[in-house]
Amino acid sequence: MPWFAILTGLWGLAMLAVFIAAIRFSYRIEARSPDLKNRSGVPRKAMIFHTVTNLGVARDDETQSMRRRMNRLLLVNLFGFAGLGARLAMMEQGP
Repeated sequence: MPWFAILTGLWGLAMLAVFIAAIRFSYRIEARSPDLKNRSGVPRKAMIFHTVTNLGVARDDETQSMRRRMNRLLLVNLFGFAGLGARLAMMEQGP
């Protein structure tokens, strides 16, 4: 069953690409939000929890639209891995 390994590997890469796109949206949202802007000059991790929950995010329409798109990408990621997990759980266990 080598096709299964190939398909799950591609599925994993697709989910990783979706998650990276969501992180990139998070950085763009942070750059537009005065409360979340990185003023230290030192790179830091994405404040994805703040952008998902709308804490300190700018309230303009474009930023909120970006936040909704990021949330949709994260939901796709969540349901993608949940779907793969469900599929793996339903598979017949071989010897």
